[in-house]
Amino acid sequence: MFFDLTGQTAIVTGGARGIGEGICRRLAKAGAAVAVADLDLAGATAVAESIGAPSFAIQIDITSADSTGQAVAEVLRKSGRVDILVNNAGIAGRAAPLWDQTAEDWRRIIAVNMDGVFNTCRAVIGPMRERKYGRIVNIASIAGKEGNPNMTGYSATKAAVIGFTKSLAKEVATEGICVNSVAPAVVRTPILEQLTEAQISYMTERIPMKRTGSPDEIAAVVHFLASPDCSFVTGQCYDASGGRATY
Repeated sequence: MFFDLTGQTAIVTGGARGIGEGICRRLAKAGAAVAVADLDLAGATAVAESIGAPSFAIQIDITSADSTGQAVAEVLRKSGRVDILVNNAGIAGRAAPLWDQTAEDWRRIIAVNMDGVFNTCRAVIGPMRERKYGRIVNIASIAGKEGNPNMTGYSATKAAVIGFTKSLAKEVATEGICVNSVAPAVVRTPILEQLTEAQISYMTERIPMKRTGSPDEIAAVVHFLASPDCSFVTGQCYDASGGRATY
């Protein structure tokens, strides 16, 4: 089959629900052993058990370098390899204009959406470089390109993810490692519970297809970027936006 992942091991952060769960199921169906990684170990375990062996659950706090390092070490102990990292875990943050945001609001979203990507990528890049192979897919957002009102922290951190992706891709471009990002528009997942209906309407109305995306639609894009077939594609940001952004 195309985009075959048989024999490979993938780590998917935020895999217990939403887009992350969809990605876990898609990669497992393609043959990968998926480490369903989440702070919510019970939720990750439920997803891993429903997928079946050789997939398994691991607990991870992506804001902690120690936790991410231990999680990657556990995956290496269990499977002997890490071929794919999908950085999906993230938060929307508090919906409010800048003047109503607090320093703690800002620090929290930076810790999850930016530090989390840094920590996990740094934890896997060594093993990938040793094997001269790897695929890293970072989930960004259309907000990182266009900016959404009342979401300064989210928009800023997702723009940072896109820039980080492009930079890391160039650092390892000759080492068999491809690093790309995906920028979804609004997708119907539990993360929308952090937003107001007005914000959701604002984002949906700007999608030419006039609908939200589904986790499966994002997972389909991730699947290609996580596969060996993605051999001459790196440093890119793939939109999955129903046409909202075309650049």
